[in-house]
Amino acid sequence: MRRGIAATALVASLALAATACGGDGDSGDSAGGPVTITWWDTSNATNEAPTYQALVKEFEAANKDIKVEYVNVPFDQAQNKFDTAAGASGAPDVLRSEVGWTPAFAKKGFFLPLDGTDALAEQDKFKPNLIEQAKYEGKTYGVPFTTDTLAFVYNKELFEKAGVEAPKTWDDLKKAAATIKDKTGVDGYWGSTAGYYAQPFLYGEGTDMVDADAKKVTVRSPEAQKAYGTWLDLFDGKGLHKADVTADAYTHIQDAFVNGKVASIIQGPWEITNFYKGSAFKDKNNLGIVPVPAGSTGTAGAPTGGHNLSVYAGSGKDKQAAALKFVNFMTSAKAQETIALKNSTLPTRDDAYTGKVKADPGIAGYQTVLSAAQPRPALPEYSSLWGPLDDELPQIASGKKSLDKGLGDVETAIAKLVPDFSK
Repeated sequence: MRRGIAATALVASLALAATACGGDGDSGDSAGGPVTITWWDTSNATNEAPTYQALVKEFEAANKDIKVEYVNVPFDQAQNKFDTAAGASGAPDVLRSEVGWTPAFAKKGFFLPLDGTDALAEQDKFKPNLIEQAKYEGKTYGVPFTTDTLAFVYNKELFEKAGVEAPKTWDDLKKAAATIKDKTGVDGYWGSTAGYYAQPFLYGEGTDMVDADAKKVTVRSPEAQKAYGTWLDLFDGKGLHKADVTADAYTHIQDAFVNGKVASIIQGPWEITNFYKGSAFKDKNNLGIVPVPAGSTGTAGAPTGGHNLSVYAGSGKDKQAAALKFVNFMTSAKAQETIALKNSTLPTRDDAYTGKVKADPGIAGYQTVLSAAQPRPALPEYSSLWGPLDDELPQIASGKKSLDKGLGDVETAIAKLVPDFSK
């Protein structure tokens, strides 16, 4: 899950059609020449892409027989673009795929199973839960590239001025927010109305939007209603910022936090570099990072996000071999260390958390909360389930719909996405 990424220049858009390859059963290159593969990278074109482009050049220098055509595709467009391209046998050979896309594309036969291939030659080096999240029906369809989760991030200076500690429960947060407002004049917490950011409230009550094993829609269960009720309460009270339901809500919340106008938010590690650009975190050590508060079950939980590198099943054998070698290089400990140092993203393998990497307090902080991250069920439709929540939660938070009515509409919409599930 990432911040909305601005569209790239027109030339990059045109390059999608020009450089998409594969599906023709051979290398597609002139005899004796290097094998050319295409990689669609879905990272932020400004903050992250330069690091990946430099690694591509490093790979090509070490592998003269392989050329990598790099294309940066806006994240919010990539899923549909790949779905369309793969269906027409014209997809890129390698995709930086959000973890939630894996089961859907694997089910359609678009991804190559990677078990026993060069891409997973060092499988035991990766965090087991991330390998598990790259599986569908027992086969592995991606190599973990970056990982993330949501954490409670806070301004240590403001919390210290108010004499409060980072909250362990949502009730603790309400009390802390009121004290921070009294002692500093700054709101203590600003929540999001996006469905993904409400996920920790569900986990804190021991539930989810659906029960994939039981094939049941649970977004309106008693546990879920309690979870969303807690979420809703955090928009109303002393030190609790009211809900922002505008199109620019994400930016408003983020900018307020990094500039010290609100003391805490729920956020992911993809914003580490942007945290440091704000006036409140010129001293990086002022950034506090702890697990999200726990619900009534006493357990804190946040969604596991991130990206895998997957190989297109429709590419020719020569291209697949080259793509597997490229994926192995990009997910190596050395490459992941480089990416972490340059982009402040979280590695997916333990041997990439070197002393240099953990010297970044943001990365070190998020590493400590990964144990609270919960993997998503291997349900092809799962990522689409947040769509109805994104439509309804802002209406609930703004008072346009009651909680019961809004969740009822979410339940109806989700039931259409998973028609074989019961309510």
